[in-house]
Amino acid sequence: MNATGIPIVKTNGTLNAFVLVDERTSTIDDPVAFARAVCDPARGLAADGLLLVGPSATADVRMRIINADGSEAEMCGNGMRCVARYLDEHSGIAEAMVETLAGPIRTRIVDRTPYRVAVEMGAPRFGAAHDVDGYHAIPVDLGNPHVVIRVDDVDTLDLATLGPRIERDPRYPQGTNVHFVMRAGEGWRVRHWERGAGATQACGTGAVAVAAVLIRDGEAISPVALKLPGGIVEVMWTLGEPATLIGDAVVEFERVLT
Repeated sequence: MNATGIPIVKTNGTLNAFVLVDERTSTIDDPVAFARAVCDPARGLAADGLLLVGPSATADVRMRIINADGSEAEMCGNGMRCVARYLDEHSGIAEAMVETLAGPIRTRIVDRTPYRVAVEMGAPRFGAAHDVDGYHAIPVDLGNPHVVIRVDDVDTLDLATLGPRIERDPRYPQGTNVHFVMRAGEGWRVRHWERGAGATQACGTGAVAVAAVLIRDGEAISPVALKLPGGIVEVMWTLGEPATLIGDAVVEFERVLT
């Protein structure tokens, strides 16, 4: 694969790291092979996924998210914030509509010093709770699949073992993102195992899924601040309405691949 000459942006949302490529000005012949190579921690740029910004007939742009393993995700809340910052800085679009496989997503720049972005994530849809691998799991659909699991202590979890086992459980034929949440004083802490990416510092749609479960079950009141390994995000949600995720968007560097 020849990636020479392609401009990229290394960016992250709550330390969920991405490589962004604007396909409106650059062409990638094989996005899957490119994602695997550029995200590789040893030979690439050590990212969780590849963000592709392209033209759209129905929105300002289209976003595709290719995970580090080459699989494609329907939506990515942290990645969407990074795309929103890119559009603000490179196209002068402070409020954007972005086409995704999960449907149209609206973004808004909240602040620029530092960057904070609000993403309207759609309305969470809950599935029937069930037991998986000895845990009580609550499925939440945000255009991509999640299960939320309450635990007493997220730090003692063997995430590297539990995560892939639950992600690939037969009851989730397309795989699922897995989120473990615990009460921490007056707040909440979460650890993530993302489908196709593994353990990550943050998962935006997963944070919304967790907050929606807590709000629905009367354990939290909107807005909910969640402490993720990569930092804190805020989720606002009223039952039956779209949820909003607010968090940072950081540019680490921009360069042309050589």
